[in-house]
Amino acid sequence: MSLRLGDIAPDFTAETTVGTITFHEYLGDSWGILFSHPADYTPVCTTELGAAAKLKAEFDKRNVKMIALSVDGIESHHSWIKDINETQHTEVNFPIIADEDRKVAELYDMIHPNANENFTVRSVFIIGNDKKVKLIITYPASTGRNFDELLRVIDSLQLTANYSVATPANWKNGEDVVIAPAIKNEDIPKKFPKGHKEIKPYLRTTPQPNL
Repeated sequence: MSLRLGDIAPDFTAETTVGTITFHEYLGDSWGILFSHPADYTPVCTTELGAAAKLKAEFDKRNVKMIALSVDGIESHHSWIKDINETQHTEVNFPIIADEDRKVAELYDMIHPNANENFTVRSVFIIGNDKKVKLIITYPASTGRNFDELLRVIDSLQLTANYSVATPANWKNGEDVVIAPAIKNEDIPKKFPKGHKEIKPYLRTTPQPNL
């Protein structure tokens, strides 16, 4: 059965470029982002791992641990990392899982026969500190992932997990947010002391409450 939002992220033990890890133990109290790659030495994925490495400090600020996966082995991963560091002018600074038996890929439904019977699709899973899956995105092989967008989504997920708000289209950290429909008008001043704007009875906005 496919993973769905709100499911507990399956736990697993796997060999990685930093040694053997157990996934839930690795995450601890942190959020997590797990992203898969069809194979080592693929051009788009080389750029993606470089982009992710450059943004690690931003993920750290948000208490998000990064981990990647490819179906090739550890030695291949280490050689590929040298290429990534050289071509992307960075240092890969997070684990890459060696999933040669495709155990993790199958656990997370990363192999789509209509796309390719042997290789993982390029999936992203964001996992909350409650170990539940908060976001799943699957990209085609030809389109590189946007890690700035993934940071934006994490900002939204972490904000909306703690406040009765949602984030509107194209929202960025620092912009106004939407008050949840369940909040009554008379309760708004107490919950959102920065004030609010009623555009329609069902569309009420307020400044971002955690700033």
